[in-house]
Amino acid sequence: MLQIGIRLHDVNTACAPEMQTLESRAKTAREEGFCCVHLAPQKVMKGVAFEEKAFTEGLGHYFHRVFGKNDLDIAVLGCYMNLATPDPAQLRTFQGRYYGSIRTAARCNCGMVGTETGAPNREYKPDRMTRSDEALDTFIRNLAPVVECAENYGVTLAIEPVLKHIVYNADRALQVIRSIGSRNLRIIFDPVNLLGSENVDRRDDVIRDAMDKLCDHIAMVHLKDFVRGENDLISVAAGEGEMDYREILRFLKANKPCIQATLENTVNENAVRSRMLIERIYEEV
Repeated sequence: MLQIGIRLHDVNTACAPEMQTLESRAKTAREEGFCCVHLAPQKVMKGVAFEEKAFTEGLGHYFHRVFGKNDLDIAVLGCYMNLATPDPAQLRTFQGRYYGSIRTAARCNCGMVGTETGAPNREYKPDRMTRSDEALDTFIRNLAPVVECAENYGVTLAIEPVLKHIVYNADRALQVIRSIGSRNLRIIFDPVNLLGSENVDRRDDVIRDAMDKLCDHIAMVHLKDFVRGENDLISVAAGEGEMDYREILRFLKANKPCIQATLENTVNENAVRSRMLIERIYEEV
């Protein structure tokens, strides 16, 4: 069985403010048939600066109570800070947010903190050095203490390969995993994030390569679609673009029983439709 979830900040986005609270979004997500969520606290809790000091044990217990009441799992607690920044002060701040996220995840029955892999500048923007060995070495060095913290709390730290970031393909992801050497370091598999204008016409091979190489390390999945823009791909909800999910879902059914897969880039009008599409294909493959 595939456990399909949704990014909580994609829920109730067109509703009145009182329907955009954490509690209201959780209630709607369950009513729409989702069983888990991707939780980015700063995107669903207004007026809170989510620095390390905000991530208390009490916050974790609050999350546990809200989502337990709505029969929802927190599939992943998102913390998408740039661990490859060259600014030492910024790096300390970012690492602190990871430590706090891990501490809170341990208290809210969320086994995973998720992140992408950044760029070697303060602005978190792709540049000519993003694919360099130096950038990869910096990321690994700065990631290591975060993974150690995750080990101490019994939490998984999962990195998400993205074509525009330092870890841009399966081989780079394996380099990170082997360099860190921790069973608490895992992979979030987002097929569309591995694609861009440079390889979209080879997408079946790119995605198949990632599934083959990263199979043992994949802990959860993001599912979305894409359309072609003027200069690059534009992410959209599953079923709204060019993606064929059959091979991906066949792979998950054969290798990842009951894995959690959260939909991305949905809007109020198509979230349920996207979920039903993925469920139908999963049953067919």
